[in-house]
Amino acid sequence: MLCKVKSMPKKIHLWVILLLAGILVNCSKDSETSGQGPDSVDRSANLLSAGSSGSDILTNENFDRILIEVAYVEGFRPTATALEHLRTFLLERTFKEEVSFTYRPLPSPGEETLTLEEIASLETDNRTRYNDGRTLAFYIYFADAPSDGDEPSENLVTLGAVYRNTSMIIHESTIRELASRSVVITVSDVETTTLTHEFGHLFGLVDLGTPEVNPHEDTASSNHCAVEGCLMRAELEFGSGIMSVMEKRTAKGLDGLPVLDAECLLDLQDIGGR
Repeated sequence: MLCKVKSMPKKIHLWVILLLAGILVNCSKDSETSGQGPDSVDRSANLLSAGSSGSDILTNENFDRILIEVAYVEGFRPTATALEHLRTFLLERTFKEEVSFTYRPLPSPGEETLTLEEIASLETDNRTRYNDGRTLAFYIYFADAPSDGDEPSENLVTLGAVYRNTSMIIHESTIRELASRSVVITVSDVETTTLTHEFGHLFGLVDLGTPEVNPHEDTASSNHCAVEGCLMRAELEFGSGIMSVMEKRTAKGLDGLPVLDAECLLDLQDIGGR
């Protein structure tokens, strides 16, 4: 799922991204499974389609700990505040006993923009943490370059996307530029909302792998919630939309950070979440 400024013009684009991600996963399995790499690490369980591991993330049946590898281009490390918000979000929504982070600074790939293929290739080259025993591992890459799919002239910018079951890209440079336009919304606010929204998609929301208990998917934007104010609303996928939502909440005296609505929570509880 991508974070863009507008949802309607990009509906087809979102499905193309997901389809392409599935193709990338299938192409990767032969070369990245146990015994094929130099370290013989079995990577196959971390190369599945986005939204397919909701139950594993939410319950303790197979994993009781989460480890997130935070890979970032030097100079674009995410704020500690956003990562603490993410830790709290995961502990509140899952039954995991521990959520921890490991940090991996990386040199810039030197690209003006990044395609999904390039993002997946960077993960292959740089990811070091995979599922290990009872620990479920994630990889989040904070990039210094915007998405190749951005259309600045139309005010369309990508903030983040999930492209595998435990993989996420955050366009940190885009987030910082967007947050700089507001006097009330901070970088950590935008990072937090983007991270938690994208983790919602990794949970399988909305109907991305986790079935709906009651119909609430937005008919105009696949895999997003139709309930007003929900963290999984389509406008929170997009740059100007995310800023508008948070600024309106702040103006009303509310916490600027959106939360999951009752329908999304019911979907998560149905597959073992809190």
